[in-house]
Amino acid sequence: MEAVEAGKQFERVYVQKGVESRLLTELVSRLNAVEAPVQYVPVEKLNRLTSNVHQGVVALLAPIAYRQVVSLLPALMERAQVPLVLMLDRITDVRNMGAIARTAECAGVDAMILPAHGSAQLNEDAMKTSAGALFRLPVCREQNLKTVVNLCKQLGMQVVAATEKSSTNYLSVDFRQPTLLIMGAEDTGISPELLRLCDVRARLPMCGSIQSLNVSVAAGVFMYEVLRQRAQQ
Repeated sequence: MEAVEAGKQFERVYVQKGVESRLLTELVSRLNAVEAPVQYVPVEKLNRLTSNVHQGVVALLAPIAYRQVVSLLPALMERAQVPLVLMLDRITDVRNMGAIARTAECAGVDAMILPAHGSAQLNEDAMKTSAGALFRLPVCREQNLKTVVNLCKQLGMQVVAATEKSSTNYLSVDFRQPTLLIMGAEDTGISPELLRLCDVRARLPMCGSIQSLNVSVAAGVFMYEVLRQRAQQ
C-alpha cells in the first residue's frame, strides 16, 4: 500500500486466490487505479516467490520507469526526425525480450511498447540480456495495444506487422516514414485484432526447411532494414 502511495511502478503484483479482506480489496482497487498488472495465483506460487510472511500478496517492483504512450508519441512526432517505434505482442521469453531491446537501442529505435498482460517480465534476466539497453530505451507498458495502434495512425505513422501471413517481402516496404513496427510471438504471431489494424504486412523470405526465425533475430533484420533505408536518404 505504501509503495502505491509512493508512486512506485510494479512489474507484477501476485494476489492469493480465495483470500478476501477489506484491506486486500482496497489494495487491489488502488492497484487497478494505477494500472498495475495484478494476477491471482495459488498460495504455492507466493510461497515459491518468498519465504517471508506474505499475507496473500507479493509485489515485484519494476526495474525501470515506464513511460506513457499518450505523452511520448506526440513528442516523438514533433521532433525533426522520423520516429521508429517497436511494439512487442505476446512475447513471453525474457531473454528474447532483452535481446530485442539491445538491438532496438543499437538500431536507434525511439521507444518500445509492451502489453501490460501476456508479456514477459522485465526481470533481471531480461535486463542482463539487454546489456543495459532497457535502462536507455524508453519503454511503455499499455493496457490496450489496439488503442496504441490507433493513436499511432492518428499521428500519421504507418503500422507495419512482421508476419509470415503475408506475401509482401520486407524489402519492398518503405520504412523512410514514421513507423510502428509490430513483432509477435514465435508460436502464435501477432494477435488477429492487431493484424486487422495494420497498414502493411511483411514477411522475411525463408529458403530453408525451417520456416521461422527466432523472434529476436527477425526483429533485428527488420530494424536494420529500417536503418539501411533511412541511411540512404
